[in-house]
Amino acid sequence: MLKNSFFKTIPFLLFIVLFNSCDKEFNVVGEDLIGDNSFDIQKSEYPVIAYNQKLGPIQSNNMDVNPLGVYDNPSFGTTNANFVTQVTLATLDPAFDASATIKKVVLTIPYFYDKTKTVVNPDGSNTYVLDSIYGPEKAKMKLSVYESGYFMRDLDPEEQFSQPQKYYNDQYSDFNQLKIGVPLNDGSNTAENTTFFFDPAEHVAKTTNSSGTEVTTRTPPGMELSLNKEFFLNKIIKAPAGPLIDNNAFKDYFRGLFFNIETVGGNPGNMAMLNFKSGKITITYSETINSVTTDKTLVLNLSGNTVSLLDQSNTNINYTNATNPTNINSDKGDANLYLKGGEGSMSIVKLFDPTDTHGLELTDGPNKVPDELDDMRRNKYLINEASLTFHLNSAAMGTSYVPQRIYLYDFKNNQVLIDYRESTVASNTKNNKYIFGGILTKKSDLEGGSYYKFRITNHIRNLVKYADSTNVDLGLVVTEDINKSSFYSLRDKTGFPLKAPMTSVMNPLGTIVFGNNIPTDDKDYNKRLKFEIYYTKPN
Repeated sequence: MLKNSFFKTIPFLLFIVLFNSCDKEFNVVGEDLIGDNSFDIQKSEYPVIAYNQKLGPIQSNNMDVNPLGVYDNPSFGTTNANFVTQVTLATLDPAFDASATIKKVVLTIPYFYDKTKTVVNPDGSNTYVLDSIYGPEKAKMKLSVYESGYFMRDLDPEEQFSQPQKYYNDQYSDFNQLKIGVPLNDGSNTAENTTFFFDPAEHVAKTTNSSGTEVTTRTPPGMELSLNKEFFLNKIIKAPAGPLIDNNAFKDYFRGLFFNIETVGGNPGNMAMLNFKSGKITITYSETINSVTTDKTLVLNLSGNTVSLLDQSNTNINYTNATNPTNINSDKGDANLYLKGGEGSMSIVKLFDPTDTHGLELTDGPNKVPDELDDMRRNKYLINEASLTFHLNSAAMGTSYVPQRIYLYDFKNNQVLIDYRESTVASNTKNNKYIFGGILTKKSDLEGGSYYKFRITNHIRNLVKYADSTNVDLGLVVTEDINKSSFYSLRDKTGFPLKAPMTSVMNPLGTIVFGNNIPTDDKDYNKRLKFEIYYTKPN
């Protein structure tokens, strides 16, 4: 009987142990979120200062995505985006028979399109909607693709060849003056040159298979240009011995392509984001050996060093004034923050009121730490959530395209915030790290207006918990890809700042958000920049 009671008791004891273990684990995980009876959750809005900062010419080479086209942004000005890329052999040291003749040369670069809006038609064709394209639909522009005569080095001689060579967005004249000959896209179809446009139509090719049956191949929309056959016959098929042995020699021999695009007759253009690295040149040629003619292909990849050449003009006067150093209020903050990609602008954000009359203890002297932060440290606040909310100034943006995301980072050290390191994943990779935030939330004016919000909970927790942590300034920019965290150098090595996020350079758009310095009687006062903290403190 005693034995049976003992065995009946074991499960109960195990349950008690397991329950205590789970309860301890729950308390560890949730200790900063839910307090016991000795804690109360409170919310406070803290002062924050944000002001504009103009960015000069900036490094723009070897980016994953690059703009091409002309976009007239009413809120900022006109951006003309040209592009240069090296070209590499997909097959090294190709051999050609003396009988080789070229049938066609085609340059292809896929466009981004919205897969959720693709329509499959009853006849089997597809209707596509292009993505990442800005400006009037099917705007006609002049596109010229030249052979580049500018040799793009891999390593920088000024750094004793120990660092990659940097190229900058304002080097258009350097590349333009070294372009060679006439445009290679010189075919009779003007939609490929003098009246080029980003065509959303799919490409349809009809071929006949070995059994004589016609086969229709459909591919999604993309740039498809016929290039000059005579040029590639002489440059590739009849190349001298040596240049085609490997890609190091080839990139010096054929230094790449220079994409030059401009508006036509004063008409507006448009701009598309392109993954040039997915592009290629396909050379179709035939050889006749022993009276047998065989068609063959050689592929040249658009890979190697690249540079995005971004020229800014017709700048909006409000943007010019807002980013003029003499008009920037770094002490009290600006009313509007202008965030522009490329050679654009950013904002610098300072958390807490800068007043510093005492140290960690009230009896201590000033310690270069905001008094509000010292008070939180001394009272051992537990931070439940901290956030920064930037409301969109929709009136100032007007009809301009609004970037879907902005990016917040440690401006002093040019590195990500600890909150950025979260790993949430979305179906659209541009929406990854959605807990960290910065994604545009669209709301009507009746609902308070659209806004971007960042959660900086862990950043503030560390500031409060560790007295030796520094309350660094934060940087705010537009972003093309939240998954990229590297920084690019400004061309002026003695100016300020010296670096900016690479992903901001990739994005040609701009957004205007409200800053902190808005009068209380202004109709947009409630849309001012807000720094909010939910916290608990011992009673």
